[in-house]
Amino acid sequence: MKAYYMRFYFGILVLLFSTNAALSQPITLVKNKQSNYHISLPSEADSFLNKSALSFQQLVHKMTGARIPIWSNAATDGRSVEFRINKNRSGYAGTIENGNFIIEASNSYKCWEAVFAIFEKLGCRYLSPSVTFTPTLTDLVIATDYAFDPLVKTRTVHAKLFYENPEFAAKRRVTTSGFPGFVPEAFVHTFHKFVPERNYYSAHPEYYALVKNKRLPTQLCLSNDTVYRMIKDSVAAYFNRYPNAAVISVSQDDNTQYCECDRCAGFDKQEGTPAASMIRLVNKIARDFPAKTISTLAYQYTRKAPKTLRPEHNVLVTLCSIECDRSAPIAVKSKDFETDLIEWGRLGATLQIWDYTTQFTNFLAPFPNLETIQPNIQLFVRNGANWIFEQHSHNTSELYELRCYLMSALLWDPYASYDKLITEFCQLYYGKGSAAVLTYVKGLEKSIKEYPKFFLFLYGDPAQGFDTWLSGQKLLQYQQAFDQSEKALKGQPQLLERLNKARIGLDYATLEYFRTNRAPFELNNRTVLNAVYNRFKAATLKGNIPIVNEMGLTLDTYLKSYQQFMTNAGKKNLARGAAVSLVNKPVKYAKEDPQTLTDGAFGGWSFFANWLGFLNEMKATVDLKETKQFRSIGINFLQVTNHVVFFPVRVKFEISEDGINYTTISTVENPFPLQKTSKVNDIYQFHTPEIPMKARYIRVTGENMNTPPYWHHAAGNCAWIFADEIVVSE
Repeated sequence: MKAYYMRFYFGILVLLFSTNAALSQPITLVKNKQSNYHISLPSEADSFLNKSALSFQQLVHKMTGARIPIWSNAATDGRSVEFRINKNRSGYAGTIENGNFIIEASNSYKCWEAVFAIFEKLGCRYLSPSVTFTPTLTDLVIATDYAFDPLVKTRTVHAKLFYENPEFAAKRRVTTSGFPGFVPEAFVHTFHKFVPERNYYSAHPEYYALVKNKRLPTQLCLSNDTVYRMIKDSVAAYFNRYPNAAVISVSQDDNTQYCECDRCAGFDKQEGTPAASMIRLVNKIARDFPAKTISTLAYQYTRKAPKTLRPEHNVLVTLCSIECDRSAPIAVKSKDFETDLIEWGRLGATLQIWDYTTQFTNFLAPFPNLETIQPNIQLFVRNGANWIFEQHSHNTSELYELRCYLMSALLWDPYASYDKLITEFCQLYYGKGSAAVLTYVKGLEKSIKEYPKFFLFLYGDPAQGFDTWLSGQKLLQYQQAFDQSEKALKGQPQLLERLNKARIGLDYATLEYFRTNRAPFELNNRTVLNAVYNRFKAATLKGNIPIVNEMGLTLDTYLKSYQQFMTNAGKKNLARGAAVSLVNKPVKYAKEDPQTLTDGAFGGWSFFANWLGFLNEMKATVDLKETKQFRSIGINFLQVTNHVVFFPVRVKFEISEDGINYTTISTVENPFPLQKTSKVNDIYQFHTPEIPMKARYIRVTGENMNTPPYWHHAAGNCAWIFADEIVVSE
């Protein structure tokens, strides 16, 4: 359906005159702050109908000062606002009938949502759980009938802002949980729950994926008949435990190590995709439970649709956009995903879209994807998706309230005015501080477009943009805009607090800019850095932000680590700027430049930020140019276990006067050997004891574990070690 007709269609549905609309006369609910209406509730009204009545009453009171009484089981005489349940209605309606106002939906919860939708048409704006804008009126007139039938039927924004504030979720008409109707313990990545490795792998490796000629518990063997029966029994057990649940996920675990045995590979080759063996299995389960919905993933290696194999009618295919470039709409820079979307639709699949809207390695970083959200939702809707899950950070992220408002608004109406939504929210929520926020948002959007080859990655880092769209000059411009808005909000502490929260992303990027040594570490810059750090710390603590990335890095750890960085960066490092030679060439990041190890820049919490990645042993030699005295040697390593980056098994420190004959000073074992419970994201400095030393050459060797253990999702692949700054201290 072309965009023009979609806009026309939605406009008709959102503000629809019924067949009797021409005959309906406007009604005045409030005249001169007085009302002769009452809100009528049946005596058997449930909690949501009671909330519907109360919300209607409260909104009228806030707008006009009039308080319309709520009558339970009231007589029919007198003007009334009534609620009507019509199970056959797909949307929501507010209808004028004989001078009364009837709010109708398929259930009582949707009646509650309908109240908020109607008052939104009357000028109310639900900005956050604690902030609602209501216009001030003397008279409140309902001039027309309203009908709402959103194109996206199930609308989810994965954010605590909604999950922990159900009334706010109702106001924004999004779900109060990530996967409504699902078995709560089995909504995604369920293979390991159905056939646990700890129970079966040792005795029955044939249940698991054949990867590079070895059975590994990364995924299941989907052509194994016993595995099918075990999954069937598990699904039955889950539905018995949760009889009211309508949906369960039968889906791959979160890795790409799928089964390559002859039978699985045969199915996949015939259909041209590993999704074939998945859909074949899921279809069998779906036929076993015809009254339930079986969800599965079209994700990473299963994203491509089969050529001919159609999902059963009760299979829900959850298509995931994790690989897409977020710097532009999917239809512009991620055509392969668009093709997959179209192909699943061609097969007649019932589609749920799992979309992604934040940078998972840096929740708080600037992430200029806001303009892409609307065209992406429109793309999903055009291709038959009426269930969209927007995976935000769950926890607080950059511009959290604005993002949640925008996403919920676009899920409700994909063809609403993006500019109006952004501008209106900022003006109402930040007051005179809106100028800075809009400068920041629009500036980021404009800058990212100036670099069309830049890939805005969900697992990227702000450091990737410091030479382009997020340069020091641009950061300074945005900081100056916030400084001006801060002055404009003098004496308005509530608005100033909101502004400082909106500034968190900019301050986070500024801190990371300093970490990577783009700003010389001089006295005047140290003063600036301290001010940014203190403001960032105050705002994040005030905002009760628990973690800063998907890997569980806590705010407390980040703040303490950054404080340690400021201390270390202020110290004299004898190795800074020294020449570095490597035995093995690095494979990833920092332009594979050996001098990264002594450039004075410190790597951050994701591997894009000033780290050198090695797939084998790291052996680096530093030439101090002359013999010097010092007391310790240290080197930082990064761990990101879900991305197969681990601390080295051990690190050896050696010194030499001539560069030929070396003396071992210390061999330091990894104090945190890899376990299933290891911290996912960590930075650790391996270092020698503090003892007097004298040398010209320093050699540091990090020993790679080579391959992850059998239980890790990347078992059978190469392990990485990521190294950064070598520090030689006097």
